[in-house]
Amino acid sequence: MAALVGNTAAKFGKPLIFNSSNLVLSTARCITTGSLLNTPRKTVKDRTGKNIVFVDGVRSPFLMSGTDYAKLMPHELARHALMSLMKKTGVPKELVEYIIYGTVIQEVKTSNIAREAALAAGFSDKTPAHTVTMACISSNQGITTGIGLIAAGAYEIIVAGGVESMSDVPIRHSRKMRSLMLRANKAKTPMQKLQLLASIRPDFFIPELPAVAEFTSGETMGHSADRLAAAFKVSRLEQDQYALRSHTLANDAHNKGYLTDIVPFKVPNSDKVVEKDNGVRISTPEKIAQLKPAFIKPHGTVTAANASFLTDGSSACLVMTEQKAKELGLKPKAYLRDFVYVSQDPVDQLLLGPAYATPKVLERAGLTLNDIDVWEFHEAFAGQILANMKAMDSDWFAQTYMGRSSKVGAPPLDKFNNWGGSLSIGHPFAATGVRLAVHTANRLIREDGQFGLIAACAAGGQAVGMILERHPDGVPT
Repeated sequence: MAALVGNTAAKFGKPLIFNSSNLVLSTARCITTGSLLNTPRKTVKDRTGKNIVFVDGVRSPFLMSGTDYAKLMPHELARHALMSLMKKTGVPKELVEYIIYGTVIQEVKTSNIAREAALAAGFSDKTPAHTVTMACISSNQGITTGIGLIAAGAYEIIVAGGVESMSDVPIRHSRKMRSLMLRANKAKTPMQKLQLLASIRPDFFIPELPAVAEFTSGETMGHSADRLAAAFKVSRLEQDQYALRSHTLANDAHNKGYLTDIVPFKVPNSDKVVEKDNGVRISTPEKIAQLKPAFIKPHGTVTAANASFLTDGSSACLVMTEQKAKELGLKPKAYLRDFVYVSQDPVDQLLLGPAYATPKVLERAGLTLNDIDVWEFHEAFAGQILANMKAMDSDWFAQTYMGRSSKVGAPPLDKFNNWGGSLSIGHPFAATGVRLAVHTANRLIREDGQFGLIAACAAGGQAVGMILERHPDGVPT
């Protein structure tokens, strides 16, 4: 990213201001299902010919790792989301034709967690299921894979979702120890076994821990986020203010009862019922400013307060054709109109995917920035969000790095992540995509909007952009 820092630092010096009027954004737009339908609507071409709809989605409360989900296996969290989805929608499990589930840090005992979770949730053993992994956009991939299967005419009713447990991740023996153990299985004579024992060295016992780092560069996302913030001149103050905004809006959404995608979770072997996300923290600017840099020390700007945290949680959603939804008497929340995946250099532009995905998905759908009523971006880091906004609002960046003649523009803050985001709600890697989709759909209904845009970055320098359109039958739930 040295080249990017050198080329862009002089271009991005204007801070993004978060004053008292826009720190807690008003979402008091009329809650109605009528006014939008009585105004001219912009149309988006249905590429599938099936008018594929997002019926509804649910999730467990998102919890910081090491808390109430610590003793659970991931498929148990996924089971809860799958069962809760079917209960909420009223669709019999037998009608589901295919299940796609995402996970990133895989539990080796349930490698195809989609299948294991489905069986545990009581779905028919005749219902196929497969697991996808695409880092932080795994459940987005689940949804869009479902769109493809429906568009191809293979199925009509799909369940997609994702789960992550960072409380209990697989820890392996070192490669040297694994090799020795495999050779030990083949050792026949006492002498062969003694020779293997004599070959053991102290470093054989050093375990291999999973790391939230890029395989190609060996760099953690936190280090990359710090360098990205420096490249785009995103100050520590800007990042802290944005993080405080996320937590404040998430807390407000919780208190107003907007986060209806949450389904309470009864902790096994306990009387405790978890009913809300536990990572939302309302702090003060003074306390946040006291935190030390977490990655690049002592001069970095990414801290524990302005970065997303390791999270446990699960999600699931129901996707089908509009015709099938009508046959079943369902009221879908949104049309799934379009999507695009992009990828950049995983070293220098690891977290800039939303800046690339947004103009592409808008062009595919025939929309402009001004047509979007609801924006939902995955918040990996506050600096990452603000850097993407500055990139999107720069003609120079568009021309230099994107091959575009002009900028797409930055999303307006009064329409952006109005119920908080991953910084506050939490980020179970594979579950976040469905959370973004259901928040987009629910906000379109509550805020009387037509189009919503989802964007999220992911490891490997990849990203997704998705367009949802409010369905006329959608109601707040």
